[in-house]
Amino acid sequence: MPGRGRTGTMLRWVWRWLWRSLLLALIALLMVQFWFVVHIWYWVHHNPSTTAFMASRFEKLREKDPKARLKHRWVPYSRISIHLKRAIIAAEDAKFLDHEGFDWEGIEKAYQRNLKKGRIVAGGSTISQQLAKNLFLSGERTWWRKAQEAIITVMIETIMTKRRILEIYLNVIEWGNGVFGAEAAARYHFATSAADLRAEQAARLAAIVPSPRRYGPGRETVYLQRRAEIILSRMSAAPVP
Repeated sequence: MPGRGRTGTMLRWVWRWLWRSLLLALIALLMVQFWFVVHIWYWVHHNPSTTAFMASRFEKLREKDPKARLKHRWVPYSRISIHLKRAIIAAEDAKFLDHEGFDWEGIEKAYQRNLKKGRIVAGGSTISQQLAKNLFLSGERTWWRKAQEAIITVMIETIMTKRRILEIYLNVIEWGNGVFGAEAAARYHFATSAADLRAEQAARLAAIVPSPRRYGPGRETVYLQRRAEIILSRMSAAPVP
């Protein structure tokens, strides 16, 4: 019948459109992943001048003050205090040298804590996951962003050495309002260089990583002091690449 013929033609057209749309979406997704891979390969031997998170923070600072500037200065791995390296690993990712990007035990513990509290109080993210987020992604918490973070984390762990991952991480994370990287952090909080940080100073810097804009130079709280003491006690057992 003529009506059925037209219906069949329409259905075939719809299916072809759906398949083409799906194919185009898949190609676009693969191109995005390729873009990530190319940047990660480049950063194996070249230092990133900025990150997605730094750009986002800079934009917000400029909204309040058009003359605002970020405090950031790259320093090589060899010019960062061993104390800060140990402090960051002790505080953020004790199994950094052992895992391949994900600390499944840490993730499970974070999930149980969040379930008990009824809200997100712990993330369980490794240094590699945090680096993936800082380099490329926004701060929003959506399932697709977490999925993309996981994919980028695998790329980073596959392409980069642990030493390079930690070097970039120490040079790009936030340590104050508009303060990024170990060198700027050392000068901002202690008027010294990243190379000359003492163990106690490194522990304090590691303690403020989860909430860097809450603690300015010299500001002390009971929580911060206790957290720094715990990190300091764990630093000697923290292996570094």
